[in-house]
Amino acid sequence: MDISDWRKKVDDVDLKLTALLNERAAAVIEIGRLKRNTKMPIYEPDREREVIANVQQSSKGPLVERDLAQIYERIIDVMRSIQKHEIVPDSELATEAAQTSETEKNAPRLEIRGIATERRKR
Repeated sequence: MDISDWRKKVDDVDLKLTALLNERAAAVIEIGRLKRNTKMPIYEPDREREVIANVQQSSKGPLVERDLAQIYERIIDVMRSIQKHEIVPDSELATEAAQTSETEKNAPRLEIRGIATERRKR
């Protein structure tokens, strides 16, 4: 296969991933509704660790556990945001965002290092 064949394969996989992510998001919306009705918290760290552990254990490679954790942490973060929008009405989110924005202006800035360096060590 040449590069255009491999790129076509990647494009096809991306379409499948998009469909699966949308399917996951639809399930997350339903979970968000259940959480709202039962007053459950959006953030459930034990469940998030369980999800990441499950994908790490089921992987046959070439992605290593650290890579899968990073990918799924981001997916879970986006899905948590979707649940937040499902549970909290948009008007409340706007108020909360304004309050958070004001708080962030006064907060000290943190610098995050290590990811790029960590990846190079592989």
